[in-house]
Amino acid sequence: MKEKVNDRTDQHGGSLENRCRFALEIVEAIVNKIGADRVGTRLSPFADYMESGDSNPRALGLYMAESLNKYDIAYCHIVEPRMETIGVEVECPESLVPLRKAFKCTFLVAGGYDRGDGNNTLLEDRADLVVYGRLFLANLDLPNQFDLDAPLNKYKRETFYISNHLVGYTDYPFLETTKDH
Repeated sequence: MKEKVNDRTDQHGGSLENRCRFALEIVEAIVNKIGADRVGTRLSPFADYMESGDSNPRALGLYMAESLNKYDIAYCHIVEPRMETIGVEVECPESLVPLRKAFKCTFLVAGGYDRGDGNNTLLEDRADLVVYGRLFLANLDLPNQFDLDAPLNKYKRETFYISNHLVGYTDYPFLETTKDH
C-alpha cells in the first residue's frame, strides 16, 4: 500500500486507491468466505521500516479506515505513529483520532502505551481497546500489575524472535503478590 515499496504500474499501483486495492480485495474475499464478524485488520500507515514508508501516511490510514467500513469487519488495529522502533522513540505530530472517527467499528491502538497513556486513550475515546505487545511479553501478569500500579519488567528486545525457547518470552518474573483475582 505504501508508495515507497509499491512500484507497480497496473491496477494495484500508482494512485492511493490502486495501492490499497489488493488489501481491500483480500478483506472482501475473507469476509465473503468466513463472515465480517470474524475479520479484523492491522494497519501501520506511519511506520517506515527499511524505507517502506509513504509520503502521506495520514491519507493512507484515512483511506483504508473509510474503505474498510464497507465490509463491516470486526475491528481495525492501528499502530500509533509514536511507537518505539529499534530502541529509538519516534515522535510524530500525527494523531490516530481522525482514523478513529473514520472507522465505524471496534478501533484498537498499539504502540508504546503505558498504563497511564492507555487509560487516557480510553477515557478520551481515542480508541475502544489499547493493545500492549512488548509490555505483555515482559509482564505476563500485566493486568494484575496494572491493577496494583506495580513496577513493570523491562522487555529485552535482543531476545525477540530468537529460536531459544528458554530465553526471552518465558523467563520474565511474575509479580509476587497475595492479591486474589
